Amino acid sequence: MNQITTQRFALYQLIFGWMNFVLVIPGIYLLLGLPLTMREYGWSGTDIGLFQLAGLPAVFKFLLALPIQRFSPGKRHYSHWVLLLVLVLVFLLYLISNRGMLERRVPLFLLAFAISLLSTWADIPLNALIVKLLPRSEQMRAGSIRSMALFLGAIVGSGFMLVLQGLWGWQAPFYLMSASLLFGLLLMVLLREGQQKGELPVQINKQPIMDLSGYFRQPGAKLWTWLLMTSFPFIGAVWLYLKPMLLDLGIEAQDVAWIVGVGGGTIGAISSLLSGRLVQYLGVGKAIPGYLFGALLTLIALTASVLLKLDQIWVIASIFLVAISMGAISSLLFGLTMFFTRHQRRASDYGLQASLFVITRLTFPIGAGILLDVGGYSLMLTGLSCGVLLVLIIALLARSHIYRMAEYTSQLSRRGV
Repeated sequence: MNQITTQRFALYQLIFGWMNFVLVIPGIYLLLGLPLTMREYGWSGTDIGLFQLAGLPAVFKFLLALPIQRFSPGKRHYSHWVLLLVLVLVFLLYLISNRGMLERRVPLFLLAFAISLLSTWADIPLNALIVKLLPRSEQMRAGSIRSMALFLGAIVGSGFMLVLQGLWGWQAPFYLMSASLLFGLLLMVLLREGQQKGELPVQINKQPIMDLSGYFRQPGAKLWTWLLMTSFPFIGAVWLYLKPMLLDLGIEAQDVAWIVGVGGGTIGAISSLLSGRLVQYLGVGKAIPGYLFGALLTLIALTASVLLKLDQIWVIASIFLVAISMGAISSLLFGLTMFFTRHQRRASDYGLQASLFVITRLTFPIGAGILLDVGGYSLMLTGLSCGVLLVLIIALLARSHIYRMAEYTSQLSRRGV
């Protein structure tokens, strides 16, 4: 790979990282940041909980991917889809920026739902474009950058945007998000999308079921799908309940925001960025059980800190370990997701994997919440630790299959396909 090509791929990584970053902020701000403002305006807990249904479009990515896969608006197939969807998203952000929107709950929900839909939809052609333009050897790094972008987006969406709203009013966050998205579209002009060398034109498959069966016929795809659905949700559920846990331990709300939101988010972003390099050193076959083992040790440390009622400093240290583990696992999963997308089915394969990932990420916290209500944080953390242990045991029992799957991804990387 010559220097010019290396520089071009570095530019692509930067552009894709920025677009992933700015696409995730609107949803995080509306679903995780805005409830604080809603409470100040007298919204009940039930109202705020029901508002979270605005995030449902993420479950249906596999359906949203089908029109993207089927219809190609010109040679810059995925770029044009991103352009169209982001422009509509910017228009919706303009509509929701109306000053009196918090007092009009139904229109606010409908606009939030539509914004979530467009953000989710635009994510599909964007990541299909990543798979198309970057060689396999660069895609694990792309997964690391995407994971880092999500952590940074969480910091900005649930923190900085609320500060901005407090200083400059309701409209300011939406104007800044719109400007960031439009800047990203300008950057995308630098991408050289078109038919890749040796690649056949997109073939339209009129039988989506056959398309999905083709995805599962890839070497290791069934094992990979199981790992995708089970490796992250347990530690992800822990992360969701960290803020209320610290509040219940007597830590001030502002300190909780700094510890988990800013501190944990920053550590998770750094871990995501470094994880890609570590996977390249270890290899996928060792990284999968290794990262799961690290997650297990992390949850055991946090569980012990709560069970033994250790000093708050030990709890906070364990939380930072959770951030490291979560960043590493999410980076690994995002990178491997790109490996299991076929050339002619980039959008649909990515959409399917994203939907499966979201389903377990959204449902596992419900079970964690039930454990919390029944036996407190000790039972919840113990149950989630046992879940990670079970996934690790199955991964070790299936290690020969994992190594075959790893060899498949390694072959793809060496061939550059």
